[in-house]
Amino acid sequence: MKVAVLVGGVGGARFLLGVQHLLGLGQFGTDDTNEHEVTAVVNVGDDAWMFGVRICPDLDTCMYTLGGGIDPERGWGHKNETWHAKEELAAYGVQPDWFGLGDRDLATHLVRTQMLRAGYPLSDVTQALCRRWSPGARLLPASDDRSETHVVVTDPEDGEKRAIHFQEWWVRHRAQIPTESFAFVGADKATAAPGVTDAIEDADIVLIAPSNPVVSVGAILAVGGIRGALRSTKAPVIGYSPIIGGKPLRGMADACLTVIGVPSTSEAVGNHFGARSSTGILDGWLVHSGDHASVDGVAVRSIPLLMTDPAATAEMVRAGMELAGVSP
Repeated sequence: MKVAVLVGGVGGARFLLGVQHLLGLGQFGTDDTNEHEVTAVVNVGDDAWMFGVRICPDLDTCMYTLGGGIDPERGWGHKNETWHAKEELAAYGVQPDWFGLGDRDLATHLVRTQMLRAGYPLSDVTQALCRRWSPGARLLPASDDRSETHVVVTDPEDGEKRAIHFQEWWVRHRAQIPTESFAFVGADKATAAPGVTDAIEDADIVLIAPSNPVVSVGAILAVGGIRGALRSTKAPVIGYSPIIGGKPLRGMADACLTVIGVPSTSEAVGNHFGARSSTGILDGWLVHSGDHASVDGVAVRSIPLLMTDPAATAEMVRAGMELAGVSP
């Protein structure tokens, strides 16, 4: 089976563990003859230049999680991390002082930056980095081109509107300042990275992880060619609601949805994505037990959506495949 998955950061990475658990890949593999293939199309909207290095949070979170190197408590960054470089940068007064840059994580950014400046595209750099981690899945950036999420806000100090990088809005301000809109800077010229549309078009099933629908999945869909591939693939496209009981389990998806005028409900997010039989991208939509959703043209099923461990997440993946009428 060929499975393509659209993913963001922490939630998307944990969802990928469930896919691997179900298919017996990666950390859960016991048979070298396993022919299942998982391709993750990963959000690059969070990517940023900081301290002279290129930081790709979602790619790294997926790589570390699948490779067994993630910090289990934070859900992002290296386990056993130290922060000496961050402390020294702060001592020099280097900005931004609100972004946590770990020493082990810094090594990844330095290698990436060196390769990018040598002319390698991000997709090739990611493949090279993954040789160390052996994630058991193919991790593809949504695009090799710049396609960054920026946020138009009202400055609380002077009342002026300005655009800031998503990282500043998310990490520094915790999404707690007056916000006007999101802009995917560069997305109008960006194209899907090599292998992305092929993975979607050749898949037996396409899964949309329960990642932030606006700044993770939405940022992926903003890249040229990806929405079209989802619309034209012969594979069923199954999405998972990131909203449970009117709230996101982690992150601030509700704040993002409020900005674009979408209520924080499974039904509203499903309708935001829409049906492939109309102008949207979904064939099926999974919502949490007790939640309700009616999305015209989309098959909806209610199941437990708590990713408490890979085994529980694998059952979520199995349910999506059953809804689509496919099986591993």
